[in-house]
Amino acid sequence: MPLPPNEGDGEPGAEAAIRLQTFLARCGVASRRAAEGLILAGRVAVDGRVVTELGTKVGMGARISLDGKALELEAHKRYLALNKPRGFVSTMDDPEGRPLAASLVKPYVRERIYNVGRLDQWSQGLLLFTNDGDFAARVGHPSSGIEKEYQIRGADEIPASFLDDFRAGLEADGRRYRAEKARLLGPKTARIVLVEGRNREIRRVFASRSIRVESLVRVRIGPVLLGNLAEGAFRELTEEEIALLSGERTS
Repeated sequence: MPLPPNEGDGEPGAEAAIRLQTFLARCGVASRRAAEGLILAGRVAVDGRVVTELGTKVGMGARISLDGKALELEAHKRYLALNKPRGFVSTMDDPEGRPLAASLVKPYVRERIYNVGRLDQWSQGLLLFTNDGDFAARVGHPSSGIEKEYQIRGADEIPASFLDDFRAGLEADGRRYRAEKARLLGPKTARIVLVEGRNREIRRVFASRSIRVESLVRVRIGPVLLGNLAEGAFRELTEEEIALLSGERTS
């Protein structure tokens, strides 16, 4: 599939060339990070030749394929918010055969979409899907400063001093974690806001203080609220939400 002109990444002479992982992301195959894994696994070919170098650039007229199937740039960008139920995994396939969050969305969407970030299997709430690689890269990277807000219910009481420590920064599993905001809603419930949001961060931090998490719900990603979206249902993001997540100003 020929690339559109002026899609370079800012380097001299690169006006008609982009990195291969960027091309894959713009085809709606996967996020840039996941696309890198596809390249390293030898699943991507350029002009019939398997390419495993992440720095490879592709230009006008290049024929790109994944697992032998030709790829084309997605013409229609999609931006969706799903209320992921407990028990569903945030991957596009699962060798263990667990239910996929994507299965709740993909049958109703013609474009090849993928999730932006993850929620662990037993957490629920907001999970975004898109086929826009640039959007996914921005929303998923801590440098964007996009807040993710969670509501936690513990099986045990949550000490206020613990949340104070979480805001200040504390050690768990040999790593340091820090919440942007954390406040009690009740003896066993709390709201926590993260910016970086490492894998299973909240569960790891709570476990380090022997506080059992009974439920964990992501209720906000930047300007996008879970609101009254039914469990297992999804909706299109509004133009304003997309603009704000993309770092653009709205009128």
